[in-house]
Amino acid sequence: MKRRRRTEILIQSDSSLARSFAEMITQNHECQEIVAPQYGLTMIKMRESAKNSLFYIGEVLVTEAKVEINNQIGIGIVVGMQDELAKHLAIIDAAYKANLPEVEEWNPQLQRAEQQIMSRRAKEQADLFETKVNFETMDV
Repeated sequence: MKRRRRTEILIQSDSSLARSFAEMITQNHECQEIVAPQYGLTMIKMRESAKNSLFYIGEVLVTEAKVEINNQIGIGIVVGMQDELAKHLAIIDAAYKANLPEVEEWNPQLQRAEQQIMSRRAKEQADLFETKVNFETMDV
């Protein structure tokens, strides 16, 4: 599973999944904290659809953490003030880079979490469609 997809699942799913993965790694391997969770600002890039050009819409607060496991550095960056989640994401990233044996067990759990996220989004979308107003048939 690619890093971007994995990170999106971990951020959008229940935070207990990232916590359990990180705890599994820290119990079995030495994890050195390089940069403790810290806050920063990053620019958000957007694409303007008319000219198809990129521009910066503004800054957003992020929490960033770095750890090292088996000489592999993992980075965790998450929007907002979420120290614990940023550290867990860094540990998981380092575990994938180090090809630790625990990582092979995670893909089915990540896929189940992704299915739950997609079902939740579909339900939210269905709830929104129930409130949709058809202005063409509305009597004024």
